Amino acid sequence: MAGRVHDLLAIRVPSIRHVIRVGLIAAGLLSGIVGVSAQTLQGFNASRANKGTLGVISGGADGTYIRIAADLANVLDNEDLRILPMIGRGSLQNLKDIMFLRGVDIGIVQMDAREQLRAENLQDDAVQRLRFITRLYNEEVHIIANREITDIRQLEGKKVNIDKAGSGTNLTARLIFDKLGIKPEMTTFDQASSYAKLKSGEIQAALYVAGRPVRAIAEFQTEGRFHLLSIPFEGEIAESYFPARFENADYPQLVEQDKTVDTLAVGSLLAVYNWPENTDRYNRVKRFVDAFFSRFDEFLQPGRHPKWKEVNLAADVPGWQRSRAAQDWLDRAVAASRPSPEAQTFESFMQSRGMVVSPEQREALFRDFLAWRNDRQRASRRVTRQD
Repeated sequence: MAGRVHDLLAIRVPSIRHVIRVGLIAAGLLSGIVGVSAQTLQGFNASRANKGTLGVISGGADGTYIRIAADLANVLDNEDLRILPMIGRGSLQNLKDIMFLRGVDIGIVQMDAREQLRAENLQDDAVQRLRFITRLYNEEVHIIANREITDIRQLEGKKVNIDKAGSGTNLTARLIFDKLGIKPEMTTFDQASSYAKLKSGEIQAALYVAGRPVRAIAEFQTEGRFHLLSIPFEGEIAESYFPARFENADYPQLVEQDKTVDTLAVGSLLAVYNWPENTDRYNRVKRFVDAFFSRFDEFLQPGRHPKWKEVNLAADVPGWQRSRAAQDWLDRAVAASRPSPEAQTFESFMQSRGMVVSPEQREALFRDFLAWRNDRQRASRRVTRQD
């Protein structure tokens, strides 16, 4: 027992001075951390960051929409404008999200999606609440099928996945099969699951509407068992869709070398909530439009999605009304592109004389013309003052 007491007494108990020293060191470290955090917070303006934030609803992780939204963020993000790409559930749901979901200002949707809101008695709300900023690009209809299936009509009665309910793919697939008079057994798995089920034989084909090239389809390991199926451009199809085609360069594993696969395409657009003018949310959209339209050339640079090359900012969309912010920007651009009265007078003079000169000579002559006109105006003013 005495030995145990001796051992306990031998245990070193920290002195009060040591405890105080450790406490001071900890306090100093804590104050340093708090000081750094305070400096960080002082340098960050939360109000300014939130003032320029815009939510953009797009599509699935493997589709084109999310890559387009990511390009918007990569090009346009700065201290006054923050783009937040969101993964969406397809065109039809994206429209509802823009109309009703907080934090969603803009979305990428198919041009034909709004018509389907009629079934849910939302058509009138959509006309009031939705506008478009610009027409984007065409999205191609991909049908991956077993190579034993060589004609789309052979899908009659077979299991074909058309993506989840509410997606643009689901909507377009039903319309196309209806117009062609084909009645497959439709499944609604998500796209990632559909590829696995295609390989296992649980389904015989998988349909996906997205702008080519779709990364997930390009990387789909076919093992030579699958190909992209052709879709005819005929009958009522021609009233709603556009002809398109796939090449081997788009999908080397699904399209044979030196061959093409005919398919269909549906247009897409950048939709936006119709915020009242001069409100905070409207001004955010206006800043986005000004930056997006003014810097559009940057979306055509290498590294961006090739679908940007199909975009025409000024193109109209039948049945849709353009956002006021976008229309104002386009109107200003048209006005700025018009030649000045002086340039019009000079051009008329050149044409009346039948003068054909190089661009460099034309510019030099125009400068001489302006100098001559200014000299005449100054002389006229001098004569007026003398009188």
